[in-house]
Amino acid sequence: MRILITNATVVHADRIEKNMNLYIENGFVDMMGKNILLEADRVIDAKGLYVLPGLVDAHCHLRDPGFEYKEDIASGTRSAAKGGFTSVACMPNTKPTVDNETVVRYIKEKAQREGIVNVFPIGSITKGLEGIELSEMGSMKEAGMVAVSDDGRPVMNAAVMKKALIYASQFNLPVISHCEDLDLADGGSMNEGTISTILGLRGIPSSAEDVMVSRELLLSEYTKVPVHIAHVSTKTSVELVRQAKKRGVKCTAETCPHYFTLTERACMGYDTNAKMNPPLRSDEDVEAIVEGLKDGTLDIIATDHAPHHKDEKNVEFDSAPNGIVGFETALALTYTTLVETGVLTLSQMVEKLALNPSKMLHLDKGTVACGKAADLILVDFDTPYTVEVAKFASKSKNSPYDGFKVKGRVMKTLVGGKVVYEAEG
Repeated sequence: MRILITNATVVHADRIEKNMNLYIENGFVDMMGKNILLEADRVIDAKGLYVLPGLVDAHCHLRDPGFEYKEDIASGTRSAAKGGFTSVACMPNTKPTVDNETVVRYIKEKAQREGIVNVFPIGSITKGLEGIELSEMGSMKEAGMVAVSDDGRPVMNAAVMKKALIYASQFNLPVISHCEDLDLADGGSMNEGTISTILGLRGIPSSAEDVMVSRELLLSEYTKVPVHIAHVSTKTSVELVRQAKKRGVKCTAETCPHYFTLTERACMGYDTNAKMNPPLRSDEDVEAIVEGLKDGTLDIIATDHAPHHKDEKNVEFDSAPNGIVGFETALALTYTTLVETGVLTLSQMVEKLALNPSKMLHLDKGTVACGKAADLILVDFDTPYTVEVAKFASKSKNSPYDGFKVKGRVMKTLVGGKVVYEAEG
């Protein structure tokens, strides 16, 4: 299908171009300029809207295979498209675990049949996420895996993690680390501090994250193999990454919208929608996360989209599973919290939500350019709206953002030159 997008303000990671027309043919951006008027099957007037590269999520959970009652590839990719994500990398803590090529092929083939965005499986670092024996990284990469992680659990044994970094580097595979010292976390359910004391809940000290972040950075420095630090949530972790980068350590790091928009106070009332891992932290930590995004210490904003059935969350706080759904709020929360307040520019937001995650995962995504796949989103950044969790496309509705006033509604999502999502009205 030939599509002509007119009157667009195109936001790149390094510049903004106004009054642009984009001509899309055979799934690719064929031409881009101010006066392109070619015959097309569909003309989309983007006046008043911004055209961005499709967002790339380096960290999400599609729950397929094994937990399809929470989410599956069809519903998860619909949710991603509605939120502006055209490429998503899904974590391996499924059932069975993504620790062999058969499961990788299952995800790739099902995504081809039922998904509406690009799905890139992440395989486990160790077999069964047990932290003992390395997984079959080579055969999984051949099957379509793009990175390795034991997300949901840390690799507690430092010797195993060192071997994993060296082994993964033989296949040019990014290693994504879930940084948590389980002994320090000690079965806690929220950030350790005044609020946890008031609620009578066992807390998780920020040092449970910091200790492991430090270990991974030291191992990366020693092996000279890059490491990616997942879902950074603490002030000390930000500083550790900052100092490691200054020393020349080949590391990247991500955070998530909930770590710069919410604090531990969201847990008041025992709201299980605010329970996640790592937990929501203090005001001081949130300020450090924002500063880390501003100065480039934190390269990527990921969603950690973690769907759970409502019955699983409707239990005592310490018994509830960790995580929230994130696809459909990430862009709006980032724009409203960081761009409107001047912390980031629009281009820097595109860099952190599209270009940098694509680079980290070695994907050819995250840009708007001639000859590149037409993975694009059209966004209204001017009209405020209210988050309505009940209207999410995800199977699960576990989000603490219901009723939030935001800007940044995705109006259309194109994947490979095909319109896969259009906002109502």
